[in-house]
Amino acid sequence: MTLPKGFGSGGAGGSSSADVERMIGRRVENMTGMITISFWAAWLATFGGTAAGYFYYPWAYPTQSGHFAFIVLTIIEAIGYIFCVKVMEEGSNKNSNGIVAGSIAAVTAGTIFISLFVGN
Repeated sequence: MTLPKGFGSGGAGGSSSADVERMIGRRVENMTGMITISFWAAWLATFGGTAAGYFYYPWAYPTQSGHFAFIVLTIIEAIGYIFCVKVMEEGSNKNSNGIVAGSIAAVTAGTIFISLFVGN
């Protein structure tokens, strides 16, 4: 396996498991922001998909069904977001509990607001 410059012993195939672990740890432990942005984008895309049913196809896509789908998909996305951040930070000194809690709280508030006031 060829490692990036600065990893390994420099010879052909001289990579150790410590080098690979060090390289992977550097690549993901600082990506909390990217994962958070991806989570928000996925949540907005979920709303966009259900909004098509709310506003353009209300005769074929009942509002209650749209709300149910939106809430269930939001829960699945939130669980995935928490899982991604916690696995990414495993073994490092990073602690993004505040960012995760804030994002989850904001999405929860937004989901409740949308479910109460959109399409009714």
